[in-house]
Amino acid sequence: MKLQLSLSIALVILIFDLATKYWVETTMTFGQRIPVTDFFNLVLVYNSGAAFSFLSDQSGWQRWFLSGIAAFAAIFITYLLNKHKDEKLFCVSLSLILGGAIGNLYDRITLGHVVDFLDFYIGDYHWPAFNIADSAIFVGAALLIIESFRQKENSDN
Repeated sequence: MKLQLSLSIALVILIFDLATKYWVETTMTFGQRIPVTDFFNLVLVYNSGAAFSFLSDQSGWQRWFLSGIAAFAAIFITYLLNKHKDEKLFCVSLSLILGGAIGNLYDRITLGHVVDFLDFYIGDYHWPAFNIADSAIFVGAALLIIESFRQKENSDN
């Protein structure tokens, strides 16, 4: 897969992520919850930490620490995309992760927190709110796991 195509996939994820966050922030107030189904709400919350609000209770150093990790990851992923361009699923996986990482990095640098708005729940138990970038990172990571099993099967044959 050409690097240009991989970066285009990441760009689509980035644009979709930023557009949905913009839409949510301009149509909702902080903490507002809009029920959509019996298991899903739209909610505007901010996460100054990492996944599942890890480190969000810290004094602010985590903003730059997490931004640095995301920036380094974006550079390293771009290197891997160029190096492994013949591995289609691997490149799609990394492209999804790259787009999501840059989306959350943008929020972290410009806002000091990540905008989350997808709230899934069962009864009174709510999964931590997340966004399109988080979803892309999750799907990309899942595809990487699938790819690792495929690679193992191919090497066993």
